[in-house]
Amino acid sequence: MLDILYQDDALIAVNKPAGLPVHRSKMVNDAERYLVDVLREQLGGNVYLAHRLDRATSGVLLVARSSEVAAALGEQFMGRDVRKQYLVVVRGWPEPAEDVIDHALPGSRETGPRRDARTRYRRLATVEVPIALGRYQQQRYALLLAEPESGRFRQIRKHLAHVHHPVIGDCQHGRGDHNRLYKQHFACHRMLLHAWKLDFRHPASGEAVALEAPLDHEYTSVLERFGWTPPRSP
Repeated sequence: MLDILYQDDALIAVNKPAGLPVHRSKMVNDAERYLVDVLREQLGGNVYLAHRLDRATSGVLLVARSSEVAAALGEQFMGRDVRKQYLVVVRGWPEPAEDVIDHALPGSRETGPRRDARTRYRRLATVEVPIALGRYQQQRYALLLAEPESGRFRQIRKHLAHVHHPVIGDCQHGRGDHNRLYKQHFACHRMLLHAWKLDFRHPASGEAVALEAPLDHEYTSVLERFGWTPPRSP
């Protein structure tokens, strides 16, 4: 059963689990389950994706009850009228503590044309753990709040890798040695990128909607291990 964060006659918001792909595609066609199929069975009737999250990413995902509502929500995402906030654990301590990564990115094909892409981040907490890895006797990690201003393919993951602070658990753009460290020492087998909050206008009423997805046990356990507390909503 998927965790329903919000539901009405027009749309549904779910807390997508890490590792569950949203739908079958050329890039993901080997899964036993897909979120859209699970949700159809759980709620009955057709559902239409308003946007997408990577397979390894957890958090708020909007799903429409009709293609018209999905298109209206899609226009908000394309028009950058939706505020997206992610919680992410990265290698190292990004400096400065608050900044904007402005770096053009291609689409799903690395050889494709690059388009403007900006991601704001704010460092929320840091830790240094006494585990030797490579030439360092201690390892530094940070908890960030990341806000993509655009919606390019794997934007947050690519941007943080670009500034040499890759997301922990990212198999495509991260560091395998640090990913293994988290599995071995912290029992963490997921990518630590979570779509925490989503703010948008309801396509039917025009009213502001603010949604928040709680972290799963595996992510929370890492935060507790480091003595970190996620930010509280106002």
